[in-house]
Amino acid sequence: MTDENNAKIEQIVQHILGDYEDNRQINKIDIFNQPDKEAITDIVDKLMKILYPGYFSDNVYKIYSLKNNMSATIEDVIFHLKKQIMVVYKYCNCFQTDCEKKLEEEAGETALAFMEKIPEIREYLNSDIEAAYQGDPAAFSEDEIVLAYPGLFAITVYRIAHELYLLKVPMMPRIMTEYAHSKTGIDIHPGATIGKHFFMDHGTGIVIGETTVIGNNVKIYQGVTLGGLSTKGGQKLKGTKRHPTIKDNVTIYSGASILGGDTVIEEDVVVGGNTFVTHSITKGKRVSQKEQELHFH
Repeated sequence: MTDENNAKIEQIVQHILGDYEDNRQINKIDIFNQPDKEAITDIVDKLMKILYPGYFSDNVYKIYSLKNNMSATIEDVIFHLKKQIMVVYKYCNCFQTDCEKKLEEEAGETALAFMEKIPEIREYLNSDIEAAYQGDPAAFSEDEIVLAYPGLFAITVYRIAHELYLLKVPMMPRIMTEYAHSKTGIDIHPGATIGKHFFMDHGTGIVIGETTVIGNNVKIYQGVTLGGLSTKGGQKLKGTKRHPTIKDNVTIYSGASILGGDTVIEEDVVVGGNTFVTHSITKGKRVSQKEQELHFH
């Protein structure tokens, strides 16, 4: 490489480094105090072992040592969860304090409060497995659903993240659900409220917004959007009900979009594929779009 090219490269390097020297949001070079995405996704993977013992645990352990192994996994998750919660508390300045002891105490209490929710999360997940098996004639067994279905993985991560969201842990819940989103194509905001016996058939392309409320025994297919009517207001819309409410025993077929915080889909409604719904639907109705005319050339 010529001296001229070397000089040009050095000039470019210095120009880029100089671009880091202002206070723009894009410049976050204090990497040691940032949340660790890999550590957070590792917590999710270890929680899968706790939530589904025997399915995701290391198979080098004998059955009689499974409980001992699980005890170690639970303690490991508590330790790393507390550590990452403390990091996000500090990073987001949640308590307006630099006192490490105060942050550590708050993080420890939050981690334990979350872990106490594990049996309740498992109860919901067991109902989700039942819903998937009962709702999918292609399912060979409930084991297949646990081990293979992306929808169950996505709802599992959501149920983990939702409890942390309710405990007002910043950033971590969204990192978790975006991890599931990247693996499955299913985008569930951790702030959404989802009842028992929830089943996403196929799942790819499903979007469930932050203020969505879903009741029990709801089944939705791929490509469904439960979203907001408009995001023009940006941050001014924060804290408002922007996404629909779906009540019990509703089925929503593929490609349907149900939008708006005032939109309520009442019990026992069936929403047909590729429909665009922005108004409430009363109990027991069937919603479909007018059949399109096909042209053959």
